[in-house]
Amino acid sequence: MKPVNVGLCGLGTVGRGTLSVMQRNMQDINRRSGRPVRITHIGARRDNPSCDFTGIKVSRDIFDVARDPEVDVVVELIGGYEPAKQLVLEAIAHGKHVVTANKALIAVHGNELFRAAEEKGVKVAYEASVAGGIPIIKALREGLVANDIQWLAGIINGTGNFILTEMKEKGRSFGDVLAEAQALGYAEADPTFDVEGIDAAHKLTILASIAFGIPLQFDRVYTEGISKITQADVQFAEELGYRIKHLGLARKSRQGVELRVHPTLIPEKRLIANVNGVLNAVLVEGDAVGPTMYYGRGAGSEPTASAVIADIVDVARSIGADNGVPHLGFSDFSTNIDVLDMGEVETCYYLRISAQDKIGVMANIAQIVSRHNINIEAIIQKEPQDNEDTVPLILLTHKVIEKNVVAAIQEIESLVEVTVPVTRIRMERLDG
Repeated sequence: MKPVNVGLCGLGTVGRGTLSVMQRNMQDINRRSGRPVRITHIGARRDNPSCDFTGIKVSRDIFDVARDPEVDVVVELIGGYEPAKQLVLEAIAHGKHVVTANKALIAVHGNELFRAAEEKGVKVAYEASVAGGIPIIKALREGLVANDIQWLAGIINGTGNFILTEMKEKGRSFGDVLAEAQALGYAEADPTFDVEGIDAAHKLTILASIAFGIPLQFDRVYTEGISKITQADVQFAEELGYRIKHLGLARKSRQGVELRVHPTLIPEKRLIANVNGVLNAVLVEGDAVGPTMYYGRGAGSEPTASAVIADIVDVARSIGADNGVPHLGFSDFSTNIDVLDMGEVETCYYLRISAQDKIGVMANIAQIVSRHNINIEAIIQKEPQDNEDTVPLILLTHKVIEKNVVAAIQEIESLVEVTVPVTRIRMERLDG
């Protein structure tokens, strides 16, 4: 059969890994594709001395790859919004299939890119955009196609998971672990995308669209980071039988779809609560299959390259065929499913209140939470430390609507005995 020629744009961590794995495993990749698949053109601003460019054309302008008439598939591994978006549109305009690992591009511009691809009769494949080498997109689009997906929850940013793991296991502060994560290359010099949940929100946007058949809606994801998590919260959670994880969660109900990324208390007995370090995991609940979990390395050169090459092989298999999987798994989108405002979301909460050790304070707090229809599951009151006149009060609530909790917190913080802002962390049982 006619070989499939691949143009690779970007020779960073993932680009280098893709070239290396393609060259190392070429024989098996070709056998699985049913035809020869080869990288024939690379676009990169500079050479990478660790790469073998034998028999490969190299250009400094990535758009030369998109316009190369010999290239069948353009692989975009440069990241970011621009010029990645223009590169993909240029490739599509020239009738080329596209493979990308760019979660930000798909989450924000995917609806436009997929429309353009459908009009030209080409594919945009993006398995590597979520959870690195874990084939979660293929599982949702194909393996779970018989199911009505109820909810999914994921640890989908390794940097945040590494920080929370170190805080729990070694008793370290957020700032101390973040500095180490940057030194190890897990976090960027500006870690905002990772620790404030933006990266996870990009990925959750994609997963929710495939799971529920809704358009990509990154701007509707509620996003909260982990920078305010303290060692005290980690310790109290452990005492209560929970672990704190930075979770991306999408849930469908009669009221609409929840899209949210935030720190979450999870019962320590859950498998996903024991996913540590830089590893990722996604838990999916389907009505027919029940709960399933997908676990592994969510980033890195060769794990991500594994997903990139899987997409290349899928595209190679589909060339010349009429059938194929829709870009987001559904032939049409539901137009009657709204994304819920965060104030309408119902879940459980952990509240940590620092209050002066005086008679009547607990009674005042109890009256406030009662007025806002909040039922308390458990209360922990610690003894004051030496030379301190405040004590931590820990409240665990039953399920309650978020806007009621927000209103109660505002009242509690107005008490003269409450000296610092209340810490609020949502809780999820993840048991169906």
